[in-house]
Amino acid sequence: MKTVGMVSLGCSKNRVDSEMMLGMLREAGYRIVARPAEAEIIIVNTCGFILPAKEESIDTILEMAEYKQTGRCRLLVVTGCLAQRYANDLLGEIPEIDLLMGVASYENLIGAIEQALKGERPVLTGEGNRFLCGPRVLTTPSYSAYVKISDGCSNRCTYCAIPLIRGGYRSRPFDDIVNECRALTGGGATELTLIAQDTSRYGNDFPEGRLLLPGLLRAVHELDGLRWLRVLYCYPDTVNEALLDAIASLPKACRYLDLPLQHVNDRMLRLMNRRGSQALIRRLVKDCRDRGIVMRTTLMVGFPGETEAEYEEMLAFMREARFDRLGAFAFSPEEGTPAAEMPDQIEEDVKQDRLDRLMSAQQAISADLMRQRVGETCEVLVEGFRRGRWYGRSRLEAPEIDGKVLFTSQKKLKPGEYVSVRVTDASEYDLIGEAVNPTC
Repeated sequence: MKTVGMVSLGCSKNRVDSEMMLGMLREAGYRIVARPAEAEIIIVNTCGFILPAKEESIDTILEMAEYKQTGRCRLLVVTGCLAQRYANDLLGEIPEIDLLMGVASYENLIGAIEQALKGERPVLTGEGNRFLCGPRVLTTPSYSAYVKISDGCSNRCTYCAIPLIRGGYRSRPFDDIVNECRALTGGGATELTLIAQDTSRYGNDFPEGRLLLPGLLRAVHELDGLRWLRVLYCYPDTVNEALLDAIASLPKACRYLDLPLQHVNDRMLRLMNRRGSQALIRRLVKDCRDRGIVMRTTLMVGFPGETEAEYEEMLAFMREARFDRLGAFAFSPEEGTPAAEMPDQIEEDVKQDRLDRLMSAQQAISADLMRQRVGETCEVLVEGFRRGRWYGRSRLEAPEIDGKVLFTSQKKLKPGEYVSVRVTDASEYDLIGEAVNPTC
C-alpha cells in the first residue's frame, strides 16, 4: 500500500479541496500518513493569492522536495492555485516536481499519479466545472467541518487574481451540498461552516437567477446532529434581508456575518470594482446591529491612488462602526490584474504605516468590545487544553480566524463537547472564564 502525505496551504476553500483529494486517495487504497518522512507521495496544495502566499508555497515545495533525499518520497505532486497559474515556471525552476495539477483537474488525480509513477511528468491545468463529491478526509477536528458551496468568482475586483485562477462563479447543486452536510453531521460534525469566494451570491447563476443562500441555510439547519451553522465570505450587495433574517432567526445559526468590505470610500470602491457604496455599507451595519449579528470584515490599505484623506475616511468609519472582528492587509500588486498596472502606486513604507495605524485602532476597539462581554455566560465548543486551562470558541468566534475562550473547569472535558462558560475577564482578542455547567 503506497503512503501519501499532504501539506495544504492557504484558505479554508483550499483545505476542502485537499480533504476531497485525500478522500479519493484513501478510496483508491492509498494510506495517508501525517509525517512527510514516511510518505512515498507528497502533495503540496498551494495558494497563489498574494505574494506572501506564493512565497510560502514555493518554500514549502522546496522543503518537501528534500524528502526525496532524506525520506521515502518517490513523487512530489504540486496542486492548487499556484500550480494552475504558474505551471511552466514551476516545472522549469523546480525539477523535483513530478506532477503538476491545477484546481479544475482533481478528479484526474489518481490516474495522473499512476502516470507519474511510470516515469511520466503530467501537467493538468485545464478548465472544468465539475464539483468533486464523495468521502472526505477531514483535516479539521471531527466535530467541525467546512463545506464549499461554490467555486470561482465573477466579481472581478481589480486587485484580485482569483477569477484568473479559478474562473467564473459556479454554484454547487443544492442537493449535493445538503447531502454532504448530512454525511458530515452523520459522521459526528456538530459545527458546519459554509464557504465560497462569495457565499451570498449562491444560486444567482442558476437558471432562476435567485439568491438561494437563505434557503440553503434553512435546509442545512434541519439536519440531525447539527448544533452550530455559520457562513463566511459574503459580499455587500448580495446580503439581503432574507439572509440576515435567516441568520438572526434560525436557532442553530450563529449570529455572525463575515462581510469583507476592503474600503468604504466611494472612489476607492469604484477603482477596486467593488459593487455598492458607503451608504450601502452603513445600511448593512445598521441592519446587522438591529438583529444582534456580530460582524467581521476585512479592509485593504494602500490601494493605488489612495490618498491620506481617503485612508482617514476609512479609519474614521471603522472607529464609528466598531466591527467586532477585523482583519486588514496592504495592497499587493498581482500579475495580470488591472490594479497592478494602475498609476499612483503607494510606497511600501506608507502602506505599512497605514496598516499599523489601522490595526492599532482596531486593537483598542476589540479590547473594549471584549471587556463588554465580561459577566455574560456563553455556550463554548471545547477545542483543547493547554497551560492549565481549557480553550474553545463561542458562537461568536469562527474557527481559525478569531480569538478563543480560555476557561477553567472542575470537570475533565474533551474536544467536541459544549459547555457553558461564565466570562470573568478579557484581553484584546480572547475571553477568560470558568465553566458553570460542563454538560450543557
